[in-house]
Amino acid sequence: SGRRFHSPGCDGRRVHRPRARHHRSHAPDAPSLAAEGVALPDETPRPPSNEDGTPSPGARDVPGRDEALSAPLPGRGARPQGRPRRRSEYVTRDLTRGSVPRNLWFLAWPQVVEGFLNVVDQVADLFWAGRYVGAQALAGIGVSQHYTQLVMTGRMGLDMGMQAMIARAIGSGQAALANHIALQAFSLTIIFSVLMATVGVFFAEDLLSLLGIGEDVVNMAALYLQIQFVGFGTQALRMMAGSALQAAGDPLTPMKATMLSRVAHLILSPLLFFGPGPVPDMGVAGLAAGNIVAQVLGVVWNFHALFTGASRLHLTLRGYYVDFPLLRRLVRIGGPAALTALERGLVNLLMVPIVAPFGDYAVAAYALTRRLEMATMMGAMGLGRASGTLVGQSLGAGLVERARETILWALGYVTLIRGGITVLLILFPTFFIGIFSSDPELADVAANWVRIQAVGGLVMGAGMVFAQSFNVAGATVAPMIVTLITMGGVQLPLAYGLSHWTDLGQYGIPLAVSVAMVGRVLLYLPYYLSGRWLRAKVLD
Repeated sequence: SGRRFHSPGCDGRRVHRPRARHHRSHAPDAPSLAAEGVALPDETPRPPSNEDGTPSPGARDVPGRDEALSAPLPGRGARPQGRPRRRSEYVTRDLTRGSVPRNLWFLAWPQVVEGFLNVVDQVADLFWAGRYVGAQALAGIGVSQHYTQLVMTGRMGLDMGMQAMIARAIGSGQAALANHIALQAFSLTIIFSVLMATVGVFFAEDLLSLLGIGEDVVNMAALYLQIQFVGFGTQALRMMAGSALQAAGDPLTPMKATMLSRVAHLILSPLLFFGPGPVPDMGVAGLAAGNIVAQVLGVVWNFHALFTGASRLHLTLRGYYVDFPLLRRLVRIGGPAALTALERGLVNLLMVPIVAPFGDYAVAAYALTRRLEMATMMGAMGLGRASGTLVGQSLGAGLVERARETILWALGYVTLIRGGITVLLILFPTFFIGIFSSDPELADVAANWVRIQAVGGLVMGAGMVFAQSFNVAGATVAPMIVTLITMGGVQLPLAYGLSHWTDLGQYGIPLAVSVAMVGRVLLYLPYYLSGRWLRAKVLD
């Protein structure tokens, strides 16, 4: 009909559109690419796909797609002639074109830096506790971090669902849909954060005691764990906002937010730990309190980019509603990824009762090797995330072979990086251990742990690239099954058997971890070759 109606655009302006019917499971028609200055037909075409769900090569030729990727930032008018605005290439670059290895490194290096910085807070806490309190504090914080990591990685599985959908939407030129997806994902994160804070406050001591560690260790770490759970929401919002930006092709802004947050943490934590002058002396709990304040700064930085139009995404709460069909799709895609992360975190927790009978030094060695593993696999994680973004956007544009090629390049690079790190860990384990503790007895025990686990770490990077790429492609079930088999079915029973039924003793535990790492890669390889991950359905 000739009737027209008003609705908000992505930048908050009012635009006129013909009345059209749509299903609530999609993003509203109103906040469309037209509101961003891109002339499109009334119905923006979906990328064509084959009958099996694989995007066809013609998907990148969707009308308006290239204009959408290179359009001016939402909500920003043209600048006067002679005063061109310098725009970040992370906002304008079309990642579905050009050299794959160049695009891979273009996305990877900020994520490598950010991943390393994300570990800094945990490593810094271990440093202050180990250096100035002792092995019991080191063990307590290490075990507490297993719980917080379990919860955080489980929530990050939902990020995978969001990233898969945003990457596909951006790759096919549907920026309005990407904005809508991001807002719905934030709704889930807020609800999840409130639930986890409640659990942590009331059950922190019970959770620590459940693992069979000493009472002194529990008393020292309980308040630290409670504060970490309360502040979980700030870290969750920072990381989810960063994940949305990364999926849209901008890893630089999340890196800056994380850098600001970590620098603030490094300044605040020792102040609250030692309590100089008028600053309260909170001891170990002060390390967690400093982290909460620092995370808030990172949240503000990422949200500024998302809500002011300084990125390819431009969020607004005007016209927001809870889209239950889309939330179900997010959970359907992200649920298996969340279970994968929970499986990994739960197995790492269940390893503690296997380690505990060998004493506090063994528990501390286990905590140290886990932190070193996380710190040294940051290159693998950065390349894995970058590979996942490129794979998702390539599939959104219908470029199947480009998606395959991206994973192969990432595997080659990560193998080189992990090879160098493995050599360093085998040759100089005491150097890395000495960063956290000067206790010679702990150094003797932990050095063997580091050397054994470093061998398995050689292939750990390849497993990370496979898992991240499959997850962002939307094929989240396969990594869940592979993780369950290798960690629950191989690592746990093998760690118990080698440590309790052979002469290896406690050193059978890192050996079991290494065997599981190799097993994951052996299972991922045939799945990659089968191409089934290319047929995952992400958007309607």
